[in-house]
Amino acid sequence: MVIRERYLKQIRPFYDQDLIKVLIGIRRSGKSVILNQIIDELREKGIDDKHIIYINFEDFDYDEYTDPKKLNDYVKGKIIDSKKYYLFFDEIQNVDKWEKVINSFRATQNTSIFITGSNSDLLSSDLATHIAGRYVSFRITPFTFKEACELLNISDRQGQENEFSDYIKWGGLPQRFMQTDDESRKIYLKDVYDSIVIKDIIKRFNIKDIDLLNRIVTYILTTPSQTFSPENLKRYFESESRNVSLETLYNYLDYIIRANLISKAERYDIRGKRILTGKYKYYLTDLGFTNILSEGKREQIGAYLENIVYNELLARGYNVNIGNAENAEVDFVATRFNEKIYIQVAYVLSDERVIDREFGVYKKIEDNFPKYVLTMDKFDLSRDGIIHKNVIDWLLEE
Repeated sequence: MVIRERYLKQIRPFYDQDLIKVLIGIRRSGKSVILNQIIDELREKGIDDKHIIYINFEDFDYDEYTDPKKLNDYVKGKIIDSKKYYLFFDEIQNVDKWEKVINSFRATQNTSIFITGSNSDLLSSDLATHIAGRYVSFRITPFTFKEACELLNISDRQGQENEFSDYIKWGGLPQRFMQTDDESRKIYLKDVYDSIVIKDIIKRFNIKDIDLLNRIVTYILTTPSQTFSPENLKRYFESESRNVSLETLYNYLDYIIRANLISKAERYDIRGKRILTGKYKYYLTDLGFTNILSEGKREQIGAYLENIVYNELLARGYNVNIGNAENAEVDFVATRFNEKIYIQVAYVLSDERVIDREFGVYKKIEDNFPKYVLTMDKFDLSRDGIIHKNVIDWLLEE
């Protein structure tokens, strides 16, 4: 088992605070495991099991406690002294009006509360005003490539390169590493995908046109790292003799994002220092879903690498935008507190034309923040202060 230190070190300072700790991420990304790793650390600190209450709302044994009144009564019945109690609620979105009961525990009991959810809008609903200003949130991603190598105990270069090929194909959802052959990996990923679409999109948003939703999801998941808009999708469906309103397309795209299946990257005007409206880029939370939906289609290695780098930047805590510099595009402008980096991603620097394209875009950026070109090349072409790195080396950095 991989100890997900990247997240634990962020959460540890809040273990004993009354702020509600919220872990949000796609289904099966490892949120439950992180909760259990926190529980293990609390036990190591001497907290006894009677003061640790854990409920997984995906477990049918706890189904009755999706009723907020029953949940309230159950938890308060477990609190029998004035010492601090540590409450863990997994997949809290299954509880009706969960914000009210969670805030009640925080306000009336000596508790430290941890919750997880699979919906990115978990904290943006009207009811979430009950915990506004009283929580800290952490975005949990599937395994990074470095975590995958740690899990599999791979440290030699050949092994890392072999695993990277698998990582591109099958993604980083933790349990997919437990599958021993391609067929079982495909079955597992299809099960996760169906669960997300059915539970987090169709049921949650009461989708009527399921065929349209499936077509939109398939279109996005089989064309990762592409620039498009609802207008593009509308034209695509018109080419297939299907008329779909823009409002419907906007809504369905929003639902897919809120289910954490994809992320939307906005465009950033580097010189004007402002977000641009219009076309966006969409990235898959896990590349494994592409493999189960695009069987037989041409692989898009450059797009896959770009998607992996985007997810890695999110996992490292960056806010990520697509850069615009005088009609040229920088793949990523990543900011974290006062730090900023620029990144270009390409498969290989195959000739001078490609080299000029990838390095040349930085000529229009006049600041001194670090600028990278990441490729699969094994040689270093760094120049003019621009850092060229192998993607695998960059992913394995501390």
